Amino acid sequence: MNWNDGRMKLPKYADVCAAAERLTGYAVRTPLLESPWLNERTGARLLIKAEPLQRTGSFKFRGAFNCISQIESAVRARGVVAYSSGNHAQAVAAVAKLHDIPATIVMPHDAPAVKVAGTRRHGADIVRYDRTGENREAIAERIAEENGATLVRPFEDFNVIAGQGTVGLEIAAECRVRRIAPDFVVVPASGGGLMAGCALAISAEMPEAALYTAEPCGYDDHARSFAAGTRQQVKDRGVASLCDALLSPEPGERTFAINHRRVRGGVTADDDAVLRAMAAAFHHLKLVIEPGGAAALAAVLNGELEITGKTVLVVASGGNVDPDVFGRALEHASDA
Repeated sequence: MNWNDGRMKLPKYADVCAAAERLTGYAVRTPLLESPWLNERTGARLLIKAEPLQRTGSFKFRGAFNCISQIESAVRARGVVAYSSGNHAQAVAAVAKLHDIPATIVMPHDAPAVKVAGTRRHGADIVRYDRTGENREAIAERIAEENGATLVRPFEDFNVIAGQGTVGLEIAAECRVRRIAPDFVVVPASGGGLMAGCALAISAEMPEAALYTAEPCGYDDHARSFAAGTRQQVKDRGVASLCDALLSPEPGERTFAINHRRVRGGVTADDDAVLRAMAAAFHHLKLVIEPGGAAALAAVLNGELEITGKTVLVVASGGNVDPDVFGRALEHASDA
């Protein structure tokens, strides 16, 4: 299928570069962190892109800003609407506040309290829904239609994908400065927007790096989709996972169109591995990562890829974690 035939316009590398210009002065240029202990533990050189240090605590600020900043001034007064378990919610709320735009966010009843509080702190109105029995997209679309508001989708939006790709641009830029040539780049995936943006940037600037998505066990729809060559759905949405940010039931149509040509495959991590990775990041990098944000690090530390002697870069995508879950990680993995 020709994905640029008018039915689905896809962002390109140039769109990611344009997003980087818009984000200059607004987004944090997050560092690549490295720990001798983690290198020794893995037998590889392991670097972590620290997006918990981004505004609102995750990479989501990038895509939300790139999207909302381009809304025409005449339309802004009608507001924006988004649906999210928390990180996209906070990002849209924060960016809307920066632009003096009213925001309504559709969030599940079981969203982490820290993410709900962060969204409210930025002044957004929150509409709650039941993750197991209601359709968040339908709720958000109805609200947007009733109010004439702009719907800011979490991963299928052209400008959101381009904005997330600035993570990949920063990775490539710092690797050039530090003369690092990654063999692997591993990125957490829910709908696939972060991976799609990073894939556009990294495949253009570091084409030798093998790209992999990381997902929770039971939510391996990207891994199975890459293997099948078509989008696959989560087999059982009732499977429990701490990774609330990574529970999309299938890859996005637009994101998969980008990723399936550029991403090598997918790896997974269970909750125990995620908790251990969170503890390791805290102890050895002094970095707080939420469960979904730790999926890539967890998969690598758990041996899902053969990385001995290689250079591996993982994205830690967010750090908005409830204190009780973070405490559980430290107790669960005190020897990390």
